[in-house]
Amino acid sequence: MNFELIAYRPPRIAMAFLAVAAVLHWLTPLGEPAIFPSAWAGLVTGTTGMAIMTLGWWQFRRNGVAICPTAPTARLITDGVYRLTRNPMYLGILLMLAAIACWFGTLPFAAAAMCWWGVIHFVFCPYEEQKLEQTFGAAYRQYMGRVRRWI
Repeated sequence: MNFELIAYRPPRIAMAFLAVAAVLHWLTPLGEPAIFPSAWAGLVTGTTGMAIMTLGWWQFRRNGVAICPTAPTARLITDGVYRLTRNPMYLGILLMLAAIACWFGTLPFAAAAMCWWGVIHFVFCPYEEQKLEQTFGAAYRQYMGRVRRWI
């Protein structure tokens, strides 16, 4: 099953979870706010997520590294935003999903963020970490020792 999920790009998985959450939000009683909705918290969280994701993406592009998780990796990036988190693009998407949950305050959107995190944390991150360790060996292990997966 893990390999099947790896075939899909994480932003598309996020959009699928978001679509399901939207349907549940607008068409079921689960659309009633379960937590206090906060447009400001959503705006700040979403803006932060977009900035983190964009910085990670920009560093990949600048260094000629493929963004697709299954593509071969030519270079280990450990500077910039990658000094703070090993997965800034994933963290950014997670924060954007959490922002939507904050904005609406309903369980379907919160569940979408949590489910996406689960797929990334338990499927994509281990897959990518194994690939990077095989490619870069001790350099990647040292990087893992210095920088946490998320924050």
